[in-house]
Amino acid sequence: MKVLIVTGKLANPLVQSISKKSKQNVEIHVVNNPIAAFLTPQKISKELQSNSEIDLGSIDLIIIPGLIRKDASFIKEKLGVSAVKGPTDAADLQIVLDMLDDIELSPKTSADRLIEEEQRKKALEFIENFEKNEENKSKLLKKQDNIMVGNLPVGKDFPMRVLAEIANAPFLTKGDLIKRTEYFIKSGADMVDIGMVAGEDLSHKIPEMVETLKNKFKNTPISIDTLNPVEIESAVESGVDMVLSLDHGNCDSVLPLIEEKQIPAVILPTNFQEAWVPETVDGRVKSLEELRKKCRKIDVIADPILDPINSSSIVDSLRACQDFHQKNPEPLFFGIGNVTELLDTDSVGVNSLLSGIAMELEASILFTPEESGKTLRSVYELAVSSKMMFLARNRGSVPKDLGINLVVFKDKRKLEKMEIELDVPIVKATGDQKFVQDRAGSFKIMVDDNQIKVVHYKKMEPTMVIVGQTAKKIYGELLKLNLISRLEHATYMGAELQKAEIALITNKNYTQDFELFKKPFEIEKEF
Repeated sequence: MKVLIVTGKLANPLVQSISKKSKQNVEIHVVNNPIAAFLTPQKISKELQSNSEIDLGSIDLIIIPGLIRKDASFIKEKLGVSAVKGPTDAADLQIVLDMLDDIELSPKTSADRLIEEEQRKKALEFIENFEKNEENKSKLLKKQDNIMVGNLPVGKDFPMRVLAEIANAPFLTKGDLIKRTEYFIKSGADMVDIGMVAGEDLSHKIPEMVETLKNKFKNTPISIDTLNPVEIESAVESGVDMVLSLDHGNCDSVLPLIEEKQIPAVILPTNFQEAWVPETVDGRVKSLEELRKKCRKIDVIADPILDPINSSSIVDSLRACQDFHQKNPEPLFFGIGNVTELLDTDSVGVNSLLSGIAMELEASILFTPEESGKTLRSVYELAVSSKMMFLARNRGSVPKDLGINLVVFKDKRKLEKMEIELDVPIVKATGDQKFVQDRAGSFKIMVDDNQIKVVHYKKMEPTMVIVGQTAKKIYGELLKLNLISRLEHATYMGAELQKAEIALITNKNYTQDFELFKKPFEIEKEF
């Protein structure tokens, strides 16, 4: 295939370098403009027609920059040669050329989006086909490493399952309990845990909670998180699918009922009734092995307990996970929330890294609540990273370029910087602007219930509320309703609404007139 790549003067050196490495037969046309993205299909067609050095009859495909907004189909209409959009960043041209025989590029959509969609589609298809393969599932469940929790296969041969905890569940109303569970399932949770309250006996509330969730969410396993024997017995009698947790303090009293119901249980190396926790790696492993022997008639998931950073020792707790699993076939429980909730940093990178460590340890369950602002969306992050690690393990690759990712606040690739020299005056912005009240009214902007809310006020009295998911839709409505009459008010509302939309996407708290993000770390100002 002979490909004609249209590029600008600034990107030309990079495009030339990439084209030399390509297996495709590439010809390059450099437009008479520093940045080709400023062009239109009409201008490109005219320039190619007038260039006698280009034999359009020998060209199979024309690739124009992905940043060009208009439809490239116009070029085919004028020149008779198929034209499509390449990537938005010239640095990604190598990927496009490598995949050119396997994907169909679009005259309307940039190539990098299509590549991501194709990779994502293949990744999700692989996981879906694995989960639907009943014959393979039955074969894997015969191994000691794998068990069933409710109707869900769990173990080292399956994707790591995400268990989301509803913290302090007994204090929620029935409606809030259902709403919280729906949120977790929508976020990607495979199982949902009813988190009880330490030090209290709220066993009388358990039957209704279990019944509510089991009836409403029939395909989602429900577990109970408590060490209280009375609460465990109430939950088992009510039909939970798994118990969190058994240790040396409560095991003897509740094990007969759990054995009767044949419910899997998470086991801990502790005795919380006597406030005893093993202090060494070897102590944790031996304690778990002793408890496993007591629980030999049921399926167990071993939890060596992942410690927070700089508490006992996160490294020792990881060693305990590794040592136990090397000696014993039982599935491993990995309490990632123990780390994220006690670390003041955004959760996304921490969840990804710990999921990767869990995958290497062959852990089966990733457990987390979402109790602080910095850990919001942790269930979603673990659901995605679990899929990433499953794909990486099956491909025998690092978790990169898998088709799905957790790159949220940064970009995978650095944008090539292009210096533009313009012979025009440079004006330094001062931002000085005298405030003048808009006679059309004022606005209070909020982010609430997964949408942006804008209250319009006239003479200090509210007149209406405009709601929407995007800044563009809302400010379009404000203009249509003639609720803004001053240019500076319009620019202010545009900036604030965009901040509100970013807050909605990122789960940041939005407060009108305040910045969403801290400025880059500056040592001299921080210390």
